[in-house]
Amino acid sequence: MSKRDYYEVLGVGRDASSDELKKAYRRLAMKYHPDRNQNSPESEERFKEAKEAYSVLGNPEKRSAYNQFGHAGVEASGGMGAGGFGDVFGDIFGDIFGGGSASGGRRSRGTDLRYRLSLTLEEAVHGVEKQIRIPKRENCATCDGSGSRPGSEPSTCGTCNGQGQVRRQQGFFSVQQTCPSCQGRGKVISDPCSSCHGQGLVQVEKTLSVKIPAGVDDGDQVRLSGEGESSGPGTLKGDLYVQVRLKKHDIFEREGDDLYCEIPVGFPTMALGGSIEIPTLSGRANLKIPSESQSGRVFRLRDKGVKNVRNGQQGDLYCKVVVETPVNLTKEQKKILTQLDRSIRRGGGRHSPRGSSWTDRIKYFFDELVS
Repeated sequence: MSKRDYYEVLGVGRDASSDELKKAYRRLAMKYHPDRNQNSPESEERFKEAKEAYSVLGNPEKRSAYNQFGHAGVEASGGMGAGGFGDVFGDIFGDIFGGGSASGGRRSRGTDLRYRLSLTLEEAVHGVEKQIRIPKRENCATCDGSGSRPGSEPSTCGTCNGQGQVRRQQGFFSVQQTCPSCQGRGKVISDPCSSCHGQGLVQVEKTLSVKIPAGVDDGDQVRLSGEGESSGPGTLKGDLYVQVRLKKHDIFEREGDDLYCEIPVGFPTMALGGSIEIPTLSGRANLKIPSESQSGRVFRLRDKGVKNVRNGQQGDLYCKVVVETPVNLTKEQKKILTQLDRSIRRGGGRHSPRGSSWTDRIKYFFDELVS
């Protein structure tokens, strides 16, 4: 299957500037990134396609070759190989994910890690310090990440003579590729370390302390710089992103900085008025119920919500009161309620404003139906 034109992939003209190319790639990469489109092969392919296009057009030499000879002019340069996608991703998203790459004189960087941390609402609102265990790869302690047995040294690669790059003739010009024998390191391990088997990295499990600031919400992330994975000696470690996930609360629901709850209230209190004790995340509070309150009324308690983690503004607590019908009544209680009901009915609509309005609407409906 033939490849699409790289300019078409990025959605830019052939005269696009380097900044325009970078913006176009950033937009596509953010849209189709695998972390945002899990289990979507189509998005993954579009992501790879965009990276390949930018790895060529973002390099002045490769772009010039592509403009003259098309895909044939850059295929030998290994646009998808080492030094291609990895460098492009680091250059574009270094400011977002805190990374860097070997390009532009920066040190190469390891992999970022992500960890989902479940918190109660109280922990998220007040802040908490948690201990977490993270499995990851780190430089082997035996060989200090070199991959060679202690006391021995890697030997110079015979394919590239230690340069890490090889030149190949492609048509009318020569191209430079990462050495396939040493993967660009310029060295090969002849006597591998027994602990890491020449890989330079070992799997470990590390315990970390994470301070969660007060006010975080579901989906917020805390970044631990340098707690990601290593990619070998002399490289920067990636970062660890701890993503907050809130557990369901028995009483409150959170929407942004506001809290919501539903409170059952007895009929006498709703009719006569009174004060009830309610819970808040900062302690107990009294809620005054005016007489003749209707079921479903919402009361707002200012500054009883969540303090915003960014601007410090305090949210509110919204309490919805709902009439609770009494159950397991005694004969005497039923008699009293029956007497109350008869008394209310004798009073007509003045005791039941909503009921009276409802009766009028029903009467009007049937009158219209008959006519």
